[in-house]
Amino acid sequence: MKAYNLLIKYRLWIGLVLIALGVYVNYAASFWPAFPLYFVGVILIAGHFFFGPLRLIQEYMEEGDMDGAEKVLSSIQFPNLLYRPIRSVYYTLKGNIAMMKQDFETAEKDIKKGTALMGKSSLMQGQMKTAEGANKLQLGMLAMQKNDLKGAEGYIRAAIRSGLPDKESEAAAYLQMCSIMMNKREFRAAKDFFRKAKALKPTTSQLVSQIKEIEKYISRIPG
Repeated sequence: MKAYNLLIKYRLWIGLVLIALGVYVNYAASFWPAFPLYFVGVILIAGHFFFGPLRLIQEYMEEGDMDGAEKVLSSIQFPNLLYRPIRSVYYTLKGNIAMMKQDFETAEKDIKKGTALMGKSSLMQGQMKTAEGANKLQLGMLAMQKNDLKGAEGYIRAAIRSGLPDKESEAAAYLQMCSIMMNKREFRAAKDFFRKAKALKPTTSQLVSQIKEIEKYISRIPG
């Protein structure tokens, strides 16, 4: 795995070296002995621009090293050359990092770009649909930060329709909808969303705390 990660990290330079060697072999001998060097070199260079180094981010994300992850993203100089689903992941990751840094304006812009690219991808539709749902949930959270309850409701409902990657995300979406419905004084809907969130039995400390807090008073509201 480490060897593969090193190849991804340095494949542009390895590809350029192979092309240079190919030129030398072509000059010293003939084209056909140089062809394998040209071929592998072109594949490595194309892979660098077409697929990018996003695989390298996984290790940084698992370790919680956002600076390392951001450095890998910053090394991509031509994101428009990335294969469309990978370009979607690129913008989504940029948006997630911006959210962690509380740069909500940049986060919203990048996550919207990632979501738009997902919407038109025909490959791995199930996974892409779920990822689209997660992105829309994040956009809903950003709208809540800006107190845009109408925009938040639209995004979160769309996230629920698209599907979310895990029960924790589903519970978060239902709790946000519960909060929005209470603000709109639609108490029956608020209770329904709360029941759905609680039924998922989330384990994330923040969600558990929210459920306990809402449970203190939701039974006393009408509806």
